Amino acid sequence: MRARVAVLISVAGSLVVLLVWHFHSRNRAGNLVSSVFAPGSAEALPRDAPGGTSDEDSGPTAVSAHNLLLRKGPDFRVYIPWLRGRLVRTRRDVNPNFDDPESFLLNVDTGVVHANIGDIANFPNTNSFKSPLKNIQLSGSGDQVKLRGTLHKIIPLPIELIGTLVAAPENRIQIHVTKLDVLKIPFKGLLGGLNVKVADMFHPQGVTGIEVSENDIIIDTQKVLPAPHIHGTLTNVRVVNPDLEEIYGNAENAVAAAKEWRNFLQFRGGTIDFGKLTMHHVDLMMVDISKDSWFDLDLVHYQEQLVYGYTRMTPQAGLLIFMPDLDGLPHTTSTQNIHPPVSD
Repeated sequence: MRARVAVLISVAGSLVVLLVWHFHSRNRAGNLVSSVFAPGSAEALPRDAPGGTSDEDSGPTAVSAHNLLLRKGPDFRVYIPWLRGRLVRTRRDVNPNFDDPESFLLNVDTGVVHANIGDIANFPNTNSFKSPLKNIQLSGSGDQVKLRGTLHKIIPLPIELIGTLVAAPENRIQIHVTKLDVLKIPFKGLLGGLNVKVADMFHPQGVTGIEVSENDIIIDTQKVLPAPHIHGTLTNVRVVNPDLEEIYGNAENAVAAAKEWRNFLQFRGGTIDFGKLTMHHVDLMMVDISKDSWFDLDLVHYQEQLVYGYTRMTPQAGLLIFMPDLDGLPHTTSTQNIHPPVSD
């Protein structure tokens, strides 16, 4: 009898130890997750976010980002102070894949996206746009934008265009041209014989995503800029030097509330591929470990950033990846040998 009592006491004691260890482990893991953000801040992406609790592997993946510098190829960068939306596959049977920016798009519910106006001007200059307008330079302030360039029509003509920026339907930007000068002389007064018009700056089939209607230039940013493409309801566009700022939804209050958070990019729900891995029911957060203002993420070199970072599991079997900025990577032979996997 005494032996049975001793066994029961031993078993009960073991259960108590296991329970204490279990809750202690959960608390430690929970503290790790909460330490990603400043004290008192909420979780980055609530469970009821679009796509956040989807059980469908093919469904959209909820996305949230704060202070993200996203390099879209070698010639273009976007700066995202705040974004919340969904990552959506562009082909039904192909998972969104970080190694293929054309495999997904960002559908923004609320967000603020900046692009350097120097990058915007340089992009057509370096990507062989079939347009008679060359050597483009952009500047501006508020809703006013100024474009300078060389128009090739019979002879090269330096031009200056001034217009007003407005947000147009279907994620487009409209520039209403209020002034067009050629050779610093109003063309209507002296060069009217050349019949220079706004439409002369772009061939109809030359630049995908740019339309001209009388004195309006309509730019479809989803087609003009490199992948991954950004969709959403564009509510405002303006020049905030040295950037062009696009606002989706009512995002300005969210930006102010998120200033104390760590820089991050978070995904939840659906399925995504990266490298040789496929993640179902995605629960993934990339966290900036640098101390500068932006989380510099390069889709071309993201695997190098992963190699020089470190990972942690969350209590819900999610994955936290702490990553350095691209500029913080060591420039060694081993770094140069890190490449995306080659498809069979």
